[in-house]
Amino acid sequence: MDYRATIVLYGILLLALYLLWREGLLRTRLHQAVALFLVSLAFVLRYCFLTYETLDYQDWIRVWIQSLRDMGPWKGLGQEIWSCNYNVPYLYFLSLISMSGVRDLLLVKLLSIFFDVVLAWAVMRLTGLLTGGDPSKKLFAFALTLWLPSVVLNGSLWGQCDSIYGAFAVLAIYLALDGRPGLSVASAALSVSFKLQGVFILPVYFLFLVAGKIKIRHILVFPATYVLSILPAVLAGRNFWELLTLYLRNTSTIGDGLNYNSSSVYALFDFSGLSAASAERVGIVLAFFFCAGLFVWFVLRFQHASDRALFGAAVLFAIGVPFLLPHMHDRYFFVADILTLAMAVSAPAFSPAAVCVSFGSLLGYHAYLKMRYLLPMRYGAVAMLLALILTAVYTALQLHAAPAPKQEE
Repeated sequence: MDYRATIVLYGILLLALYLLWREGLLRTRLHQAVALFLVSLAFVLRYCFLTYETLDYQDWIRVWIQSLRDMGPWKGLGQEIWSCNYNVPYLYFLSLISMSGVRDLLLVKLLSIFFDVVLAWAVMRLTGLLTGGDPSKKLFAFALTLWLPSVVLNGSLWGQCDSIYGAFAVLAIYLALDGRPGLSVASAALSVSFKLQGVFILPVYFLFLVAGKIKIRHILVFPATYVLSILPAVLAGRNFWELLTLYLRNTSTIGDGLNYNSSSVYALFDFSGLSAASAERVGIVLAFFFCAGLFVWFVLRFQHASDRALFGAAVLFAIGVPFLLPHMHDRYFFVADILTLAMAVSAPAFSPAAVCVSFGSLLGYHAYLKMRYLLPMRYGAVAMLLALILTAVYTALQLHAAPAPKQEE
């Protein structure tokens, strides 16, 4: 192991502990001991995985970095990298990695581990908002995020970067509920700019509008932020329109299969009696009516759209949209993993939802990492459906709760 990578990892660990201290969560000896034990062990676990290479790294990420290195970091950003279907914000990081003398694999994983900490911080802040600032729950939300299997495996083992878009997605929800609409929309735009899967939570912004959390004018922040995120690559020579429509052009790269090791509805039911196009339309129509149903539900109950109810809707979108859409891949429930964890910490009675989503996600991870199925993916799809039902119950309880009585002055 390169000692420089070890130093960086240690620095990220110190950052995690600093964030907890800055949040005021290390004031008692008990909290200090729990934080040091859980967070340090989470980093030891990541250290053990740092040198493991997956086929995704060998076949794609390593090739992209070498292409950037061969062309030169700045010139490389101005060119379309062969076989790369990631948006340019992630390539900015890969370009920096290409200039380093540290092994590419280690820096790719350290980048994801850094955003694991940002993600844990975002979950902690969101949990604090939902629990009235309970310090113990905030501490456990932070630590449990670092220990969540999909978070550990995604970055430190697999070398993927879902923690980046996931961190911005969670921050977007937190900032909207915390009364910072402009920053919320900017964060949502950054989430989408890193990975298209950030769109899974975007429908909740209609509910934020209904509830008065954001105004129409704040929506303009989204395209402005997105354009700013691709501007460095445009200045380096990339075509502006091509980057602006990158995701539309990349839809063909997701494959023709209805399901790619995902615990989606396509693993739950047999669509072999339909043509591929018809089966695809079924999922799209179901996703549309799912979102439309949530919209109508909240519009009818907009006066009861509390922070917890809106959070419940965000969790429903994070689970329901990838559950119903076709062509979903193994890692597409990443944000659902995170948000159900926040729900479990803030409302322990609904912890089974987090367990179900994590189980469904891990079946997909196992299928890729071990190249075989632990169980048929339909078991994961059943778990996702149960999680969706439990989250709907959670949301209904919040949305149909009697408003708090007004205190007499």
